[in-house]
Amino acid sequence: MADTFHEIEKGHEAKFKLDEELKFKAESRRNRLLGLWAAERMGHGQQDAAVYARELVLLDLDEPGVGNVIRHIRADFETSGVALTLDEIMQAASRFYASALEQIASDYPMPLGPDHEQVGG
Repeated sequence: MADTFHEIEKGHEAKFKLDEELKFKAESRRNRLLGLWAAERMGHGQQDAAVYARELVLLDLDEPGVGNVIRHIRADFETSGVALTLDEIMQAASRFYASALEQIASDYPMPLGPDHEQVGG
């Protein structure tokens, strides 16, 4: 019985690890996509857009949460004269999160990578 509980516990831990990894990857990719989108609206070239997108990914690592990323974009839009509302930026963030999840599912089709322990079976 103890082995069964141990296996269940390991299964929950493995699922939590996978869920957290997926969330992290999706949020980072969302921020990159959102940054590229925002940079395009501000008229940045391809190289500057890539730098801006990377800055947003790092911003979220320093202070987790999409709110700070959206506030940063909103402030940059105001400075650049881009007339998009906060709601429009939030809608874009939602679209890019969904897109990021789809891309990650395509990029990482196997549910367990080499750093994940197979549990059960």
